[in-house]
Amino acid sequence: MCETDRCPIPADDALYKAYHDTEWGIPTDSDQTFYEKVCLEGFQSGLSWRTILHRRAALRRAFADFDIPAVADFDDVDIDRLMQDAGIIRNRRKICSAINNARRALELQRDYGSLAAFFWQYEPAPATRPASMSCSWLNDNPTTPESSALAGALKKRGWTYVGPTNMYALMQALGLVNDHVSGCSARLTVQRARQAFTRPGT
Repeated sequence: MCETDRCPIPADDALYKAYHDTEWGIPTDSDQTFYEKVCLEGFQSGLSWRTILHRRAALRRAFADFDIPAVADFDDVDIDRLMQDAGIIRNRRKICSAINNARRALELQRDYGSLAAFFWQYEPAPATRPASMSCSWLNDNPTTPESSALAGALKKRGWTYVGPTNMYALMQALGLVNDHVSGCSARLTVQRARQAFTRPGT
């Protein structure tokens, strides 16, 4: 929960701080990164991002570094293997969702050329964003019209664990928006990265 005028970072968590300072909000055109984030958001459902971040390395090992074709080929033997892996979130529905979404990702790549091109279609127009980003705005807006539209489009294509809140978290993490609060030192870094970034399909 964001309660101050700075991005909330656990003071005792160096991994979380590094993620916030160097990753969160930096725009990407990597399909693998988009797919990974969809999966991580799915695994996070009902849990905290801090929990998932500390298991990300184990999840990457378990899911072939989130290589889309590799995970799309996972079968029941792989599901049983993953259910025995104490390093990850051993939830069968979430594991099956990651495999399903890899298969849906291959379809989306076929139809749109890349996952990145598809996801970046939902970047909000600048005029819809607050002039000054605050914790209160973030608390009041866990979803946006764009994240709801993205979630709906993915669900129509058979993706799972892609609700509007999950998809807004993805948009925040992968640079489709800059939601570092106005007092955060990382906000300018992300702003410059977004200005220099070439949107897929443009």
